[in-house]
Amino acid sequence: MSRYRSALPQLGEKFFLTDGGIETTLIFHEGLNLPDFAAFDLLKTPEGRASLYKYYSSYAEISRRFEAGLVLESATWRANADWGRKLGYSPESLADANRQAIRLLYDIRNQYETVSTPMVISGCVGPRGDGYVADNAMSADEAEEYHLEQIDIFAGAPADMVCALTMNYVDEAVGIAKAAQRLRMPVVLSFTVETDGCLPNGETLRAAIERVDEATSGYPCYYMINCAHPTHFEKVLTGGVWTERIHGIRANASRMSHAELNEASELDAGNPVELGIQYAALKRVLKRFNVMGGCCGTDQRHIEQIASANLPLFCAVN
Repeated sequence: MSRYRSALPQLGEKFFLTDGGIETTLIFHEGLNLPDFAAFDLLKTPEGRASLYKYYSSYAEISRRFEAGLVLESATWRANADWGRKLGYSPESLADANRQAIRLLYDIRNQYETVSTPMVISGCVGPRGDGYVADNAMSADEAEEYHLEQIDIFAGAPADMVCALTMNYVDEAVGIAKAAQRLRMPVVLSFTVETDGCLPNGETLRAAIERVDEATSGYPCYYMINCAHPTHFEKVLTGGVWTERIHGIRANASRMSHAELNEASELDAGNPVELGIQYAALKRVLKRFNVMGGCCGTDQRHIEQIASANLPLFCAVN
């Protein structure tokens, strides 16, 4: 049974964290094999499930230490039909993996949640294609039908919401929002941008958010930015009503471009302390920014520094 589907607590003023870069952490720090960056593939073995439980537990412990809320994002970014087929999953086994991913977070919440640390279970939806390139673009209607199946699984599981990460063109984001609306699921959309602050297809972040809101009558609960460094997008957050729709950021640790990251043979973990300070600077610009986590290259160190640098800003308000 979902706990927060009818009233997401992060829509208030409380400080919320997320996890860091799950795939880069598991590959580079834990030495695990994730074919095609598919963390959900670990669910097929007891050892893999234990690794995921350990991973999420570390962030639940950080959440409790700072008395912050936590958005638990499922390991299902690659668990859609095309990627599942490529990885050898049948429709039935893929559906089961999506359900298992939510159940694991349900167990984490039951173990760690307290009154002061609400933990929201989010079913993660990834792009049909590459996360960095808007290849094989679909129409909004095609995207709605494509993503409906995975979102329907989350709707039938104890997920509180759906979050689409690394959206790189508007039509797919619109389709996901409409699919979630059909199933009465709260949805959050997170765009990725290049070093110029624009989406990979050249569209501005402002235009993307405004176009999705127009096409869906403002159905998304809020928007996020992920898989880019703050220096890539801070310059485009110049104020205006559209920036009030941004509640969350999951930045990369590295300042490198997506193309450079693709070619890198070693993990660039950046500077966790600096990243925390950069988030605090963004908090002073974005009025509704209260969901803070990481993406590629980030781990527990980065989330701890983000919490340390930003919790005082929320305490000062409250």
